[in-house]
Amino acid sequence: MKKFVALFTDSYRELKSVRTITTMAMLAAIAIILGMFSIEYGNFIRIGFSSIPNGIIAYLFGPTVGGIFSGTLDIIKYILKPTGPFCPQLTLVTMLAGVMYGCMYYKKKLTLPRVLATKFIVMLVCNVFLNTLCLTVLYGQAFMVILPARALKNLIMWPIDSVIFFATAKALESIGAFRFVRRAQAERIARS
Repeated sequence: MKKFVALFTDSYRELKSVRTITTMAMLAAIAIILGMFSIEYGNFIRIGFSSIPNGIIAYLFGPTVGGIFSGTLDIIKYILKPTGPFCPQLTLVTMLAGVMYGCMYYKKKLTLPRVLATKFIVMLVCNVFLNTLCLTVLYGQAFMVILPARALKNLIMWPIDSVIFFATAKALESIGAFRFVRRAQAERIARS
């Protein structure tokens, strides 16, 4: 239990770093651009890849930063490109996804099985169940009417999103893009 709580407290401490804030800003810009190119099919299905920066932030800085980043980014993306009415519950679900990614990725070795498992859990809990529940309340549709199409879309996108995120994170790691963040984290731990 102490390790679980430490994930959140260590992640909270990451917010005090200028490098964390600037990295968040750069990846937010990338996520906004990726979000502009999402494909929408009606009110209930959207295919996009703006979750990649969310996963990278959660991997680098943990669940607290991941949740804050995901929630803030959801609001900013809505302001820039509104799709339907604003629903704060959907923002809370997005924040939960950021927290879940942070709990599974932060301070852990990133492997394809870990990414597949995490993406599956997040897609099942957040995308299929909670988002569908929010959409039923928002649009007045029956839960079981929208669920099959959303479940099928997420089942198809699960391995695709997982492989794309894993390949992107590993490529960034191999070229040394995360090195400056890791160095700053090690320095902060040494000072503590």
